[in-house]
Amino acid sequence: MFKYMKKYWWIGLLGSAFMVGEVLIDLVQPRLMERIVDEGILGIGHGGIPNIDLVISVGIRMILIVICGGLCGILSGVFVNISAQRFGNDVRKACFRRIMNFSFEQTDNFTTGSLITRTTSDVTQVQNMVAQLIRGGVRCAMFFVAGSAALMTMDLAFGQVLMIALPVVLCEILFVVWKTGPLFGLLQRRLDRMNSVIGENIAGARVVKAFVQEKREEEKFAKSNQDLVDTQFRVMILFTWMRPIMNIVLNLATVAVIQIGALRVQEGAIAPGAVMAAITYLSQILNGMMMLAMIFQNITRGVASSKRLKEVLRTEPAVQDGPGVSGAEGERGHIRLSHVHFSYPGFGEEVLHDINLEILPGETLAVIGATGSGKSTLVDMIARFYDTTRGDVEIDGENVKRFTLAQLHDRIAFVLQKSELFSTTIKENILLGREGATDEEVKQAAADAQADDFISAQPQGYDTPVAEAGMSLSGGQRQRIAISRALLRKAEILILDDSTSALDLRTEAALFAALRKNYADCTKVIIAQRIATVMRADRIAVLDHGRIVGCGTHERLMESCEVYRDIYDSQLRKGEKSA
Repeated sequence: MFKYMKKYWWIGLLGSAFMVGEVLIDLVQPRLMERIVDEGILGIGHGGIPNIDLVISVGIRMILIVICGGLCGILSGVFVNISAQRFGNDVRKACFRRIMNFSFEQTDNFTTGSLITRTTSDVTQVQNMVAQLIRGGVRCAMFFVAGSAALMTMDLAFGQVLMIALPVVLCEILFVVWKTGPLFGLLQRRLDRMNSVIGENIAGARVVKAFVQEKREEEKFAKSNQDLVDTQFRVMILFTWMRPIMNIVLNLATVAVIQIGALRVQEGAIAPGAVMAAITYLSQILNGMMMLAMIFQNITRGVASSKRLKEVLRTEPAVQDGPGVSGAEGERGHIRLSHVHFSYPGFGEEVLHDINLEILPGETLAVIGATGSGKSTLVDMIARFYDTTRGDVEIDGENVKRFTLAQLHDRIAFVLQKSELFSTTIKENILLGREGATDEEVKQAAADAQADDFISAQPQGYDTPVAEAGMSLSGGQRQRIAISRALLRKAEILILDDSTSALDLRTEAALFAALRKNYADCTKVIIAQRIATVMRADRIAVLDHGRIVGCGTHERLMESCEVYRDIYDSQLRKGEKSA
């Protein structure tokens, strides 16, 4: 974390310097008050005659000094908050950048709720810790060192009272920090869980309502919320009884100073004003210790959050940039998979087994198979969302691991199974495919994706806002906007991962006709469940339990591939011939 604070050290240093000024002014006040009492009111040194002029002059001086102290405090707060806020801003952006580079497996391992908590609550806790260390740490240290020195110079007996009170206060602080330390990490994990439950239920609100599961989800949230509340309660209880005990210690120490001071005044060793000053110094020192307890609370919580942030920042993306390629020779869009094996991290069972497949430039390859046969995983290998366990994937004669991720994904337009739309306009959602595209290019891409008609019919056309996750649109409309986005990219490879499932067959047929006409040079890999969809492809690859059991035209597969015939029979010969 230090490297994120390093460039703001001078701002933090200014904040600390002004805090030193504020504390020094606070430490001067008791001495001035001592003069007012002893010389101004009691007239010590003036034959017992009060000196009103001295009271007025010292009082004015005190007011001016207090104003200076207030300005120092304000400036200290301003500079400390500037440095802490900028530090938090940099850490939050660094975490988000790292999360954006995580592979799918890493995002799943952390969970969405946890990543949200880390980039919000945890960053705030660390930011507060930094502010407290810069400002509160200086204040406590100054009161302890300078205040103790001032108290000792007045009378060593006062210092003895302080030496008795301090160990009690410090032992209590250390005990509370020791007990609460593990609870702060648990507290953040409880917050992770609650955020996950909230996120799941907001995203799946339609499912919850459709299956009348509101009560069940409310109980689930109530449990996660109660776990969070119980943990917070345990922390608060520990800190709640700490302040009364510290107040007791402070009051007992004050009584001791008054008692010792009274005896010393009777002996003529010190004046009454010095006793008042000693009480003020003792209060400042012990109140500084009470502030130290709050600082330790923030430090303990900040350290727990810092560890969680370091987990994110130190996690290297599983899929790393390659050295980069200068440019591929020959035809573009040539894909080759050679002896590809893959199993998900943490699972021993292979999802893909010895996949050998070549897709020629401009060819349309359809991939079909039963659910769980590895279709989506196959195209994930091409886009390098995951790295192969064994074997090679090549694009245009280069291993995909040699491309930088930006180079690779510039060559590929990908439409996922779930059409992800963002809370902006339809036009902006399409423009994610290629920034800077003209309105005509956006409209043409939408027309090819069979989306232009329904978009133009919207109240604001292409400027119509989209609700969160595209919930204001139907499934088929979301898919067509996602396809528009991919077509606008004008990439050499187009991958449709079961992304036409919500389209009727007529719309789907029009889409593929547009692909054949306007994107003939683009290599197309289409995953589908419907025979009627894959029959339009140049070739069809049939997957079964992670293996390619057939590859060829529809007619050839009908003759040679039993798995394909079974799929065909289960669909077209049992009611889908009209397709």
